[in-house]
Amino acid sequence: MHSLPVFLKVKGRPVMLIGTGDAAEAKRRLLERAGARIVGEGEQAALALVACFDAVEAEAAATRLRARGILVNVVDRPDLCDFTMPAIVDRDPVLIAVGTGGASAGLAKAVRQRIERLLPAGLGALARALDGARGKMRARWPDAGVRRAALDAALAQGGPLDPIADIDEAAVGRWLDAPDDIPSTRTETVDLTSLDPDDLTLRAARLLGEADLILHDPAVPSAILARVRADAVRRTIGADSEAGQERPGLTVILKISP
Repeated sequence: MHSLPVFLKVKGRPVMLIGTGDAAEAKRRLLERAGARIVGEGEQAALALVACFDAVEAEAAATRLRARGILVNVVDRPDLCDFTMPAIVDRDPVLIAVGTGGASAGLAKAVRQRIERLLPAGLGALARALDGARGKMRARWPDAGVRRAALDAALAQGGPLDPIADIDEAAVGRWLDAPDDIPSTRTETVDLTSLDPDDLTLRAARLLGEADLILHDPAVPSAILARVRADAVRRTIGADSEAGQERPGLTVILKISP
C-alpha cells in the first residue's frame, strides 16, 4: 500500500490554496464543498494545495511550504506531493475515494465513474438511518460480534439493507422490527491452494473481509493476511489456539492445503 488513505475533516479549518486558473478553481470548489476556510500563503495552515501552471514556480512553492511543516499537494506533480487527491464518489455521508498515488488521474476517474453508476442516490440516507439506529441496534444485540454479524447479513447482497439495491428510508426500521434469523456464531474454513493473494477465490476474499476472528496457519503469508478486515482478531493455529471455542460472529480458519 503506497499511501495511508484517510478522510480529513477540514470544515472551518484553514487550508492553503496557491495558484490561479482552471485547476486552482477546481480545487477551490472542492475545498468549499468540504467546508474548508481557504487562506493564502501568508497565513497558517496544516495543508496546502498548489495549482501553479509553471513547473518551476510550483516546485518552489512546495519547497517553501514543506519547510514550514505543511503537508503539500501539487497538481499533476505526484513527485512533489505529500498527499494526493483522489477521485470522489459523493453520497454524503458516504464517500468513496479512488486513488492511484498520482500514477493516473484518468484511471481514477474511470473507476469512479463505474462506481457512480452502481451506487443508488439513496445510499447516504441509508447511512444516516443506520447512524440514528445505533442505540436500537445495541439494545437488540448487546454483544458487538453478534451485532456486527447481524449488520453484515442485512447489508449482504439481497439482504434487507443491500446498499446497492434501491431501498426506502424506512428499511432500517423494518429490519430492526423483523425476527432475528442469523446465527450468533459461525465458522468457515478456507483451504489455500496458493500463497498468492491474487489466486484467492471470490468466496475466500469475501470471508476474509467479513471475519471477526481469523485462525491461520503460521505459514500463511502477510500478503494474504493483508486481505483480512483490519479490525478482525487474528490468532495463529497452535496449542493455545482459540479453535473450537464459541465466539460471536464469523470465525474463519485459514489453512494451507498440502
